[in-house]
Amino acid sequence: MLLTEDPQMQPVQTPFGVVTFLQIVGVCTEELHAAQQWNGQGILELLRTVPVAGGPWLITDMRRGETIFEIDPHLQQERVDKGIETDGSNLSGVSAKCAWDDLSRPPEDDEDSRSICISTQPRRLSGKDTEQIRETLRRGLEINNKPVLPPINPQRQNGFTHDRAPSRKDSLESDSSTAVIPHELVRTRQLESVHLKFNQESGALIPLCLRGRLLHGRHFTYKSITGDMAITFVSTGVEGAFATEEHPYAAHGPWLQILLTEEFVEKMLEDLEDLTSPEEFKLPKEYSWPEKKLKVSILPDVVFDSPLH
Repeated sequence: MLLTEDPQMQPVQTPFGVVTFLQIVGVCTEELHAAQQWNGQGILELLRTVPVAGGPWLITDMRRGETIFEIDPHLQQERVDKGIETDGSNLSGVSAKCAWDDLSRPPEDDEDSRSICISTQPRRLSGKDTEQIRETLRRGLEINNKPVLPPINPQRQNGFTHDRAPSRKDSLESDSSTAVIPHELVRTRQLESVHLKFNQESGALIPLCLRGRLLHGRHFTYKSITGDMAITFVSTGVEGAFATEEHPYAAHGPWLQILLTEEFVEKMLEDLEDLTSPEEFKLPKEYSWPEKKLKVSILPDVVFDSPLH
């Protein structure tokens, strides 16, 4: 489902404030995915142009069996692709099966960055890091032209502003993370070489991350669903990141940030082109950029379901 302001019911002023009427618009799975990768408003505009898919009043036909991409395959998909290229993507992150290793040196002790990421009991993100990543994802789903990683705000609790219902949880909330490691005691480390690991579904989003986010001066975060770690890709225009052009790979506990220049993003898009057609390659699949000391592996799901990956 998508939500939009009701095209007929106008906002009403009441003693308690303005009441805005929203309309629920039923969409097919492919249309929802397109909205996630581009933006909801763009897909709603496409639905308005197709009478059987909603028309100008966005009326949902529960019997509709064809998506707008099946009704008009070339035109609609081209408009989505052009929209992502022109406007970028509003999707700032996903929960995913992912992991990362520090290849700079072998693990030596519990403080080593590799042991943090691949041990059977990985170190958890601090409460403030979790809050910042959660805020990053929340803001990315809104219309936001400021390429900024949200600063850690002591006035926010559990990632919510005070006027939001405390019972609601964002996807990145970790109930036990705040009691594990004080944020101030976690040292930011500059890494020389990293290895990123994704399952096939997550890996298929890398081109979107690069083309729809980084080439537009934005950021994109993968938050692991199998461990308390995260990978954030940032462009050179993003403020508030601890990865820099001088040190493009940096980790704060199990949170890795990777800064990619526009030139390198273009190179990666060229090399990762087959990720857009995942049925054409077999797992595992590895990509490597030795000059950048970066390696990306696309692995079967079972790898992430085991304690060590």
